[in-house]
Order: sequence, then C-alpha cells, then structure tokens
Amino acid sequence: MSNDWRGTFTALITPFDAEGELDAARIKTLAERQIEGGIEGLVPCGTTGESVTMSADEQVRVVELVIEAAAGRVPVIAGAGGNATTKVVGMARRMAAAGADAILSVVPYYNKPTQQGLIRHFSTIADAALKPVVLYNVPGRTGANMKPATVARLAEHANVIAVKEASGDLLQAMEIVSSTPDDFRVLSGEDNLTLPLLSIGADGLVSVVANEAPRQMSDLVRAGLEGRFDDARRIHYALIDLMNANFIESNPIPVKAAMAMLGLAEESYRLPLVPLTEASREPLRQALAAAGLL
Repeated sequence: MSNDWRGTFTALITPFDAEGELDAARIKTLAERQIEGGIEGLVPCGTTGESVTMSADEQVRVVELVIEAAAGRVPVIAGAGGNATTKVVGMARRMAAAGADAILSVVPYYNKPTQQGLIRHFSTIADAALKPVVLYNVPGRTGANMKPATVARLAEHANVIAVKEASGDLLQAMEIVSSTPDDFRVLSGEDNLTLPLLSIGADGLVSVVANEAPRQMSDLVRAGLEGRFDDARRIHYALIDLMNANFIESNPIPVKAAMAMLGLAEESYRLPLVPLTEASREPLRQALAAAGLL
C-alpha cells in the first residue's frame, strides 16, 4: 500500500437497505469496485457518506467494513468531524483504533469559529489523534472558511498531512499550494475543479464522481499528476455533465440516485435527506449516459 497521499480518494456513499439500515455486503462490494477501478484511497463517513445521520457506532462499523474490504491495498481515510472538539478527538481515536490509516476532519459547522479557533481545534485533534489528519474546508456547508494562512499554520504540525479544499476559490487554492511545504498534500474537494487545481500544483482529489466512475476519475487525476493534460482534459470534458449533475440537488442525493440507476445500491436515505425529485432524474440519467456509464 502506498501512503504518499496523492491521487484519487473516493468519498464513499454509505449504502442503506430498504429499511434504512447499513447494508454491510454492499459497503464492501462498493469498496472493492473502487479498488478495482484504480483509485488510490477510500474515504468513508464523510459528507457523501451521510455520517451526520449515523450513530458513532454505525460510523465505526462502516469504517471497519471498508478496512476489511481494502485489506491493506489502499489507505482508508475515515471521517471524524464535528463542532465540539472533545467529541471529534474521541471519534478520531475510535477510527484510529478501528484501523483507519488517517482521519478526515471538517471545519466545525454552525458555531462558525474564528481562524484562531480553527487552529486550536485542529491542533488539538492532531495532538491527540493516533493517525495523520487531513483537514477539510467546505465553507458552503460549514458557514466558516479556513483561510490559506490558517492552513499554512496547521501544515507546520507534524501530524497534519493534507487539506481537502472545497471552497471553490481557485485563488485561495493557489495560496494554499504556494504557502505549504512540498510534502503537504492539497486535494481538491470538488470534482469539476480538479483539472485546474492539478494544473496549479494540487496533489489529487477526494471525489464524489468516483463512486460512479472510479476508473475514469483515477485516470483523469493520474494524467494530470503526470503532466498529460491533453488526456486529463479529454476525460474531464467527458465527465463534466456528471460532475455537475451530482450537485443538481444536495449531495449525496444525486450520487445515490445514480448508483441506484447503475444497479449498485438502493436509493435509500435517512431524513432529512429524501429521494431525488422527478425533475432531476432525467438530467442525471443523461449525464450518466454521456459519461458512458449507462
């Protein structure tokens, strides 16, 4: 298993059965499909994995199942985020004890901490975590943006290895790339901005689209990392409709609907998420077809 933390890391959906319970068999099947598709790592229990509607025990169980499926072939980065630092520390330790290779921790949501609060929050997690920590900045969901200077400050911590940057701000991404050490990884948090981020020095992607198209996304990122941008652009434009359709409604509603269309998972959610509206189904189906998946 390579742990250089570069490449495509799939933000896995969490399949539920028709009754809304964890579908253990499908969790492992989907993880195996990702590995066969050439991705470099698996990220269970993030936003796409609906972690906020699962109990702590369920989240740990999902991570255990993904680790069993991975069997040491690719690293598993387990989601452990929240808006109470002590609780996040506890979950990070549980994920580490379960065997995760690293922890993905999101900027605290709702309480909108200051930049100093973010430094103290993530430093506390990094001090206590038994595994490396990947920061996750997604201000559209959290209500707080982690600024480049804050990322650079946290990158000085020996246990903070990367950031999943999903602000949508290319200038901000450039500032992060230019102000952090060469061995600190900057991972795109948005599929449709991965190509331009790779061109400015990013190291890979935490991907939603890889759930549906692991081979294509891993090929895109690999081509960009190797400087084969003609190849990367070709794949990017073949997938751009699907990249956008995955956010036609709140993530992970569309990607779960897409996986159901592909026969890979039940279209089962937990409230407050609900199934994809009828108006969005045909555009999503057309995007899957345009990507060569249907």
